[in-house]
Amino acid sequence: MTDNNNDPRASKAPTGGLRRGKSAATKPDEPFRADLPRGRAKGKRGGGGQGPRRPLNLRWLWITLALIGGLGLATVLVAADYINKNYLQDLPEVPSRQALYASTRAPAIKFYDMNGVFLASRGPQYGEDVRLARLPNYVPKAFLAAEDRRFYQHGAVDFWAIARAARANHQAGRVVEGGSTISQQLAKGLFLSPDQNLRRKIQEAALAYKLEQVMTKDEVLELYLDRIYFGANTFGLDGAARTYFGKPASQLTLAEAALLAALPKAPSRMALHHNMEGALKRQRLVLERMVGENWISQDEMNAAIASPPKLAATALANDGDNGYALDYATGEVLKMVGPNSPDLVVRLTIDTKLQATGAQVLRRIIEGQGKASGASQGAMISIDARGAIRTMVGGVDYTRSVFNRAVQAKRQPGSSFKPFVYAAALEKGVLPTDIRVDSPVKIGDWEPKNYGGRYRGAVTVETALAQSLNTVAVKLGEEVGTAAIANLVSRFGITTLPPNPNLSVSLGAYEVPLIEMTSAYQVFQQAGNRITPFIVSEIATIDGQIIFSHQTASPVPAYDIHWASMMVKMMQKVVTSGTGTRAAFDRPAAGKTGTSQNWRDAWFIGFTPDYVAGVWVGNDDDKPMNKVTGGEVAAAIWHDYMVVAHAGLPARDFDWLLPDPVPTYEEDPRNGFFQGLAEDFEETRVEAEPPPAPPPVIEPPAPTTQPPVTMEPIPN
Repeated sequence: MTDNNNDPRASKAPTGGLRRGKSAATKPDEPFRADLPRGRAKGKRGGGGQGPRRPLNLRWLWITLALIGGLGLATVLVAADYINKNYLQDLPEVPSRQALYASTRAPAIKFYDMNGVFLASRGPQYGEDVRLARLPNYVPKAFLAAEDRRFYQHGAVDFWAIARAARANHQAGRVVEGGSTISQQLAKGLFLSPDQNLRRKIQEAALAYKLEQVMTKDEVLELYLDRIYFGANTFGLDGAARTYFGKPASQLTLAEAALLAALPKAPSRMALHHNMEGALKRQRLVLERMVGENWISQDEMNAAIASPPKLAATALANDGDNGYALDYATGEVLKMVGPNSPDLVVRLTIDTKLQATGAQVLRRIIEGQGKASGASQGAMISIDARGAIRTMVGGVDYTRSVFNRAVQAKRQPGSSFKPFVYAAALEKGVLPTDIRVDSPVKIGDWEPKNYGGRYRGAVTVETALAQSLNTVAVKLGEEVGTAAIANLVSRFGITTLPPNPNLSVSLGAYEVPLIEMTSAYQVFQQAGNRITPFIVSEIATIDGQIIFSHQTASPVPAYDIHWASMMVKMMQKVVTSGTGTRAAFDRPAAGKTGTSQNWRDAWFIGFTPDYVAGVWVGNDDDKPMNKVTGGEVAAAIWHDYMVVAHAGLPARDFDWLLPDPVPTYEEDPRNGFFQGLAEDFEETRVEAEPPPAPPPVIEPPAPTTQPPVTMEPIPN
């Protein structure tokens, strides 16, 4: 039998006796009261050694907790209201599951040249939609290892990953890790811009939550794999598998899957045909994470690393000399049809022969004279008389640099901007035959000088343009005002100038894209009419439905034909006897050279009745060339291209040119008064002058006694 004195449960026995060794809390003859305190008193009260303990008052505890909870709830509600009003008011609507699979899928485009010859296919390459059930198990797990290992354990937002990333970034002092889930990345790709700011992150989280309300986790992962960008203009896992390895996603090996999973972090930088080494380093990290999650074995990882994937031959293909024009045309097409268009067939204005000629001439001359000239890059564009872009070359080699310098680069045009200054001067009444003095000029602290430092004194305006005299251009710019110059170039189609530039605009100090400069010169070619250049002739769906067909619009008057005629004649003298003689060939041509400060940019832009073409030469890093002017390398490129472009075309002049104006002088009504006044002054002068003195009398010489000298005749 167990002794109750040693049983800890004995104290709970309903006994009315006293506990051994304890003072009684109740009288011995009273029953046990469980509601009375039985602990030892800390002090005596009223002579007794044990007193009752005060019962704990829980009321105030509950009130305090309620207040804290209410305050917290109010804070949450206020914060939620603030976030809703300031960040979520323009939150895009999440469509149905079916619509999500069809959304934001840009069209594939087949491009043809002006003659209907196939050029290339462009637009995102998607391949087939993927389904997890059809993929090897390691394929989706490779992407989970790379992007979101806990995808199936967390909700739309992974707060643990956010905390982990914040800690890693804090320790590194920079952003080295992100905390976005696959659902968040999908929401960003489908609905949001790539801007990195708090507003976008909050919207991203809210949209990720909505996505997981209408889709299962598997469906979110499938759509993510269908839409993710892999570089090389390729979207979706199946498209990437076909582009890089020439096979569907269902046939990917572990090594290939891990390599593709390495791309989404930096698809352009790690695109496999450009940076295989960097992608392989990240592939190893993906494989290591898969081992850490027990998704593959160490032996499987070692085997994958030992057998690096080989790219398909098609992965190395590129659009060559057509690449720049196709990039520009793709952007123009998407502006017209929008992102959700069906697949398209597009006819361009590009002349394949002239496109190849432009690229070859540019490359040959720059590479041939590169070391001596100090120029490593160039660009050119040509436009026919209707505004159709026939050639667009954005650089020396598209495979090395896809940056389109004919469209995207803004450079100082230097003296090639001067025709617009002279054109504004003609609008103010200046004539080509007017005289201006080529002499030193100083405006504040600015002292522009001529190339070579020499001055010619009094010259005609047309001579000043032909010889590209800086001082005369500045003086004309000061005469007409820079606002008038800005107004004129705006009418001509140049968009980069402010409405009130400073006087350095007279020498081309403001940066302008080559395409705008070339198009603005076409106003002179077209007798003062502006034509917007275009590269897309026709857009049709894959089944032949015409969506767009370019219609020749009426030219927009931008400049008076009389002034345009004078400008063309002055610019012809640039080519025949001025700074642009290297551009001359057996056709009437007009143009202008240009060289920017410190020889960083060299330009030649010119035109015939058939084509206007512009050439820029320089360096991407803005490094000065070896004193190269626009009349040298750029003019040589222009010349060689134009000779080919005009082969087979009949020679013709600018048949719209007008006779030069004859200066006329109006009779000043004050002339009679001043003439009479001059005659009165003359009469007064004559009357006031004394009569002339008589001529002096000259005495004849005295006779001499010497006999006269007899002259002998000179013999024959």
